[in-house]
Amino acid sequence: QVQLVESGGGLVQAGGSLRLSCAASGRTFSSYTMAWFRQAPGKERDFVAAITWSGGRTYYADSVKGRFTISRDNAKNTVYLQMNSLKPEDTAVYYCAADAYGRVTSLETVYDYWGQGTQVTVSS
Repeated sequence: QVQLVESGGGLVQAGGSLRLSCAASGRTFSSYTMAWFRQAPGKERDFVAAITWSGGRTYYADSVKGRFTISRDNAKNTVYLQMNSLKPEDTAVYYCAADAYGRVTSLETVYDYWGQGTQVTVSS
């Protein structure tokens, strides 16, 4: 069983930056693919970024490429999402997710574990 707890959300002006963190419990964190998704009000949850267990490969949604960076520290059981050049359309609840089988995909149904989410609001 893995528990995920996100933090770092908040209110920021357009053009600003935030760094989200997701702390994971469990001894096998280092073998999991980790991902970030987001859900804006009235919309479906969308893929944002994913990172392989070693951190060697990363994947991004087109909407965030060049602005967001996903990283992980397996020694701290933590995955991060650095968000730069934020836009009002980035406003959403951001969720951390883990896949115990190491798959890398944008499909949310693949991910086994989810955090409770952290709110990010970008004002214009």
